[in-house]
Amino acid sequence: MTRRHFLDHLAGAAAFGAASFALGRTVEAAASKLAREHKSCILLWMSGGPPTIDIWDLKPGAATGGPSQPISTTGDVQISSLMPRVAEQMKHLSVVRSMSTREADHTRGAYYLRTGFVPNPNVIHPSYGSVVAHEMAPKLAGLELPSFVSIGGPSEGPGFLGMAYAPLQVDPSGRVRDVQPLVEKERMNERLALLAEIENRFAKQRRGPAAGEHAKVLERTVSLMRSDQMKAFDVGSEPTKSRERYGDSGFGRSCLLARRLVEAGVPFVEVDFGGWDLHDDCFTRLDEKLPQLDQGMSALVSDLEERGLLDQTVILWMGEFGRTPRINGDAGRDHYARAWSAVVGGGGLKGGLAIGETSSDGTMVESKPHSAEDLMATVCQALGLSLQTNFTSTNGRPMKIAGGGAPISELVG
Repeated sequence: MTRRHFLDHLAGAAAFGAASFALGRTVEAAASKLAREHKSCILLWMSGGPPTIDIWDLKPGAATGGPSQPISTTGDVQISSLMPRVAEQMKHLSVVRSMSTREADHTRGAYYLRTGFVPNPNVIHPSYGSVVAHEMAPKLAGLELPSFVSIGGPSEGPGFLGMAYAPLQVDPSGRVRDVQPLVEKERMNERLALLAEIENRFAKQRRGPAAGEHAKVLERTVSLMRSDQMKAFDVGSEPTKSRERYGDSGFGRSCLLARRLVEAGVPFVEVDFGGWDLHDDCFTRLDEKLPQLDQGMSALVSDLEERGLLDQTVILWMGEFGRTPRINGDAGRDHYARAWSAVVGGGGLKGGLAIGETSSDGTMVESKPHSAEDLMATVCQALGLSLQTNFTSTNGRPMKIAGGGAPISELVG
């Protein structure tokens, strides 16, 4: 049972006419009130596992260092010379160079970094986006948009929290599939009434929790179709200067959309920027990818700061692992989870810092290592979520928020 199934299900009944979207409240009018009530998180997800040794923790002169060269920043940290715009924003961001995790497989690593748990055949854990959406729910009374949006690619799902907290996946332009008007409002209302009668009858037959979850997502989807807050997805309505600031790339447009969504009150947005599985020709491809990352990420940080939203928006940059210090025979780097970097800032966290240290060749963490659980505990605390929160999985096991991790003291203390 997936959100795509529900949207396809509604598409069969057709969507509301354009008049249904007018509720008399604009995105701008609701944004300030929503923003005061909760914080948000933007996860910049680098699927494939980026070579952080070439981006955030360079080793110039070492045999493992490659051609990348460091530059100074506005913080007490150096980063790649291919990231000059982000260098100007590093006073707001900190690099955790002491990430040391345990999964170097793409699927398992992505699951672990996004949930705080290793895959288990007996339980499907909720992603952090779903956890944040669930915990923020009492503060989202005025939000008609989905509370978890994934841009440019899929995320992990809601697990045992239920489909009401699943991510809505959209493309970088903000296009939401299957919500285009196909029939008039009156006819659509008749179809929805008939569908509700059928579903209620089915639910009364005690068919398990799936029927109830289906009804919740259907209700949220209909609300989304009617809502004037859908304007938040319209990246094309941004002024040309604003769009140019983020860059003419999928990642740039995704970052701009993420800013629009948190401004509208969405508590968790994931931006997928893939293509980091650099087993070969690593450095030529970094020459192409890092300028896109540099422009989109720097624009996001500076735009949030200028709009007064950075202190209430946590930005997290990471992939499922790093890549080997050793450069292979194809001028690439392979999977490596033992020592790598993540970046975090905003939300009241301390910026401009390098947390932890790796060896001179980048092969191991020489300071206190930090896990995926620690990183997400840091984010949860910055969002104001209690780390004492426990969930109960479908098999009855209690599970702590953020996998029981401990916040990184240098960032929150």
